[in-house]
Amino acid sequence: MRTHYSTAVDDSLIGDTVRVCGWTNTRRDHGGVIFIDLRDEKGLVQLVAAPQQEAIFKTANLVRSECVLVATGTVTARPEGTINDKLASGRVEITLTELSLENHAQALPFLPNDNTSEETRLRHRVIDLRGDTMQHNIRARHKVAQAARQWLNNNDFIEIETPLLTRATPEGARDFLVPSRLQQGEFYALPQSPQLFKQMLVSAGFERYFQIARCFRDEDLRADRQPEFSQIDIEMAFVDEEIVMQLMEEFITTIFTAAGVSLPAPFPRIRWAEAMQRFGSDRPDLRNPLELTELTTAMREEEFKVFRQAAEQTNGRVAALRLPGGATLTRREIDELTAFVAPYGAKGLAYIKCNNIATGDLQSPIVKFLSPAGVTTILEKTNAADGDMLFFGAGAATVVNASLGALRDQLAAMRNLIPENEWKPLWVVDFPLMESDGERWQALHHPFTAAQTDGEPFAVAEAGNVPAGHLATKKDNPAAMLLSRAYDVVLNGSEIGGGSIRIHRVSEQLAVLAALGIDKTEAREKFGFLLSTLESGAPPHGGIAFGLDRIMAMICGATSIREVIAFPKTQRGQCLLTGAPEKVTPQQLRDLGIQKRPAV
Repeated sequence: MRTHYSTAVDDSLIGDTVRVCGWTNTRRDHGGVIFIDLRDEKGLVQLVAAPQQEAIFKTANLVRSECVLVATGTVTARPEGTINDKLASGRVEITLTELSLENHAQALPFLPNDNTSEETRLRHRVIDLRGDTMQHNIRARHKVAQAARQWLNNNDFIEIETPLLTRATPEGARDFLVPSRLQQGEFYALPQSPQLFKQMLVSAGFERYFQIARCFRDEDLRADRQPEFSQIDIEMAFVDEEIVMQLMEEFITTIFTAAGVSLPAPFPRIRWAEAMQRFGSDRPDLRNPLELTELTTAMREEEFKVFRQAAEQTNGRVAALRLPGGATLTRREIDELTAFVAPYGAKGLAYIKCNNIATGDLQSPIVKFLSPAGVTTILEKTNAADGDMLFFGAGAATVVNASLGALRDQLAAMRNLIPENEWKPLWVVDFPLMESDGERWQALHHPFTAAQTDGEPFAVAEAGNVPAGHLATKKDNPAAMLLSRAYDVVLNGSEIGGGSIRIHRVSEQLAVLAALGIDKTEAREKFGFLLSTLESGAPPHGGIAFGLDRIMAMICGATSIREVIAFPKTQRGQCLLTGAPEKVTPQQLRDLGIQKRPAV
């Protein structure tokens, strides 16, 4: 219907007749001449309706914001003083010879680019998507997805779709279940990831696979979670960690470049244990200059019971976090920070204000319980200076890491320590293969991740020999917990991708499942299709998955991934636009063989 998009209408077309289509961005009546800014997907162009053209002027009078128009006219130069160099079409306008009001927009709850509540925006998402920010975000997402596909295609990866209706497998979150009408009483599960399918694909001879996959997890939501999300899923045969990380570093750099972001390469690599010790997190923001100081060994001889007991306990830790210039924090601010770390398990937040170290002016509720030598050690290890504030964590290492790691980010935000427009990627490697929740062992990534064994076979440790759940090589110390062959790529404090070398021998897969409390019978029942694949000649293989939504939120500077998804859910998992989820009819339930029970 159109001859030109708005951005193509410029002074090279003066005197030509053009036809444009779009929505009314604004309408202005200036002393009998009506000006309409027409918006299409490329930008804006100005239309002019003069009163001498009665039919056109009458139609222009009916036009309101968001009306759909098809306009024909002659391109003319704008008068001096009305030129808008911010627009591609800002030096010209279209004097109308025809104007068709294709659809009259009714009164709208808000206009695109209005500042309104997120609930209102999501309820009327179509209007919201017309705004400049959402148009930019969704189009940027398209560019990144296209750049990803182009790079992967150029590097011999082929795109293969995997099923959305599959069976439930334990992958760390609850599954969304879909009842079967044909096999009543049985259920499909929506995939949390294509993990097992992509392992089977490379075992089937498709040595380089990818897809931009839809994934589903029934878990509590927050700003960077959705019940359905997208990941760039990649798998390769006959690779090791080094090959995967080198290739994927080039890949992630390429797709960020497509969005106008230059990432510094090569990415540094940090072992998981070092990341936890220095930053209290396995996804550290390297833009943040604050680091934790290890004090565990130094506090074992102190009389201060809180520090000594934490230092002596198995898997205990004592650590400090120095905030340069932090002695200016008020009591109220300290109390707020104490409340901030409480949800992470911290029972309090000890501190020392270093007002004047030389004169011993250390303002703190704990200094009196520490020996002079202990205080000196703390000041030396933290490199404390006059005007600094020292915060302390003591207790289980998991609690100390979580609380001080979060405090590190909070203090950096409070003190504006994070530089803008800076990008700091890194690889985190050498994760533990498993972790304990106090009752049982679980895979830190997923149960198909290979262990670092130097090629030696390994098995589940015998009961009574070493703690349950530990895996051991036959030649090494059987009590030593194995590290995994996993790797995460972290950017500015967010994990944007994670992967591993997979287990490709059935004996090792059975050993890992047994360590997780899944015996051979249950393993065959739940994972028989994967175990059969491994027995049929699976190659060494590995891969990675990147969170597309999270990557786009970072690129677009959005605080929530809802800002880069066309039709997202709320934090309660609802679609305000369509009203999903909704109740179904009794007949639909009968067709599925399902009977509702009263809520308990």
